Amino acid sequence: MPWENNEDGGDKGSGRKRNPWGTGGGEGGGRNPWGAPGGRPVGGPRGDDGPPRGGTTPDFDDFIRRSQERLRVMAGGGRPGSRFGGGGRGPAPNIPWLWVAGGLLLLAIGSTSAYRINAGERGVVTRFGQYHTTTNPGFHFKLPSPIDMVTKVQFENIRTTEIGSPQGATENLMITGDQNIIDIAYAVRWRVSNAEQFLFQIKDPDTTVREVTEAAMREMIGRATLDNAIGPERAAIAEEVAMRTQEILDSYRAGIRVQGLDIRQADPPAAVDEAFKDVSAAQQDAQQFLNQARAYAQQVQAQAQGATAAFDKVFEEYRLAPEVTRKRMYLETMEQVLGKVDKTIIEAPGVQTYLPLSELQRRLQASRAGAGQ
Repeated sequence: MPWENNEDGGDKGSGRKRNPWGTGGGEGGGRNPWGAPGGRPVGGPRGDDGPPRGGTTPDFDDFIRRSQERLRVMAGGGRPGSRFGGGGRGPAPNIPWLWVAGGLLLLAIGSTSAYRINAGERGVVTRFGQYHTTTNPGFHFKLPSPIDMVTKVQFENIRTTEIGSPQGATENLMITGDQNIIDIAYAVRWRVSNAEQFLFQIKDPDTTVREVTEAAMREMIGRATLDNAIGPERAAIAEEVAMRTQEILDSYRAGIRVQGLDIRQADPPAAVDEAFKDVSAAQQDAQQFLNQARAYAQQVQAQAQGATAAFDKVFEEYRLAPEVTRKRMYLETMEQVLGKVDKTIIEAPGVQTYLPLSELQRRLQASRAGAGQ
């Protein structure tokens, strides 16, 4: 055979056969005999130095195979070393990768461009991290992320911030205007009024509301007395604190609206609670005695005013008929005096002026009592 000779075209009778793809032994056994660096043309004339004319050289087949493998690896179709790039499973399908990539890109843009704001919410849109607009509930579109970002804010929910503990677990002590100490617990109710300010003007809304409300409460308690703070002015203090808290939050441009404030506990500290109860009981007793004295004074005053009014009427009658009025007054006076005396007086001609009627009445009563026994 023409390729039985060695690579350098040596003696044909040497008996050493070589594989044309360079797998045989000998010096330079790893080279392709038709692509060796000797200047031999690929696909030259038939002879000892090349394959038959008209055939495809192994170098060209290897070049085509390696090019196909590179294309499949670049397209993700297989691994190098397999004939069809798929691990021996056959050639990879012809997939339009540009169309697939474009579809994925459009899907990503659509999924990040449309958004929905639910009822009771507001959507704050930022463009490259800077505020752009605020959207109301509904379906909206924006530029794809990360160009535009949407932050949803609960706009209508009423939030409650507790300060102090009405169960006495923790004390919240304040000094009143009369230098007393009060343990007070209260809760402030608020909601978001401006979504943009709420997100960008304050860092921690709950902490801000707590500290502002506590500052306003200390200011109001410092002006009131202990008795008023735990008694009649409690509701008025709560209203003043809510108004003062709103003023401070507005100066911060916090985007928060205070809905109300409830004082849930206003008592002296636990260490002096018993003594304060005794003082409170004594004050209540004193107030009760004062009320009783005022009631008695009003009663006496009313009686005096009634007697004065009656005397004025009698005087008017006396001015009109002095004799008749004098006699009537005498008879009324005698009636009042003798009405309590056990006597009978009869004024008539020929009749004894005094009869022992009282003695007769005693005897009659004694006889009745003896009969009953």
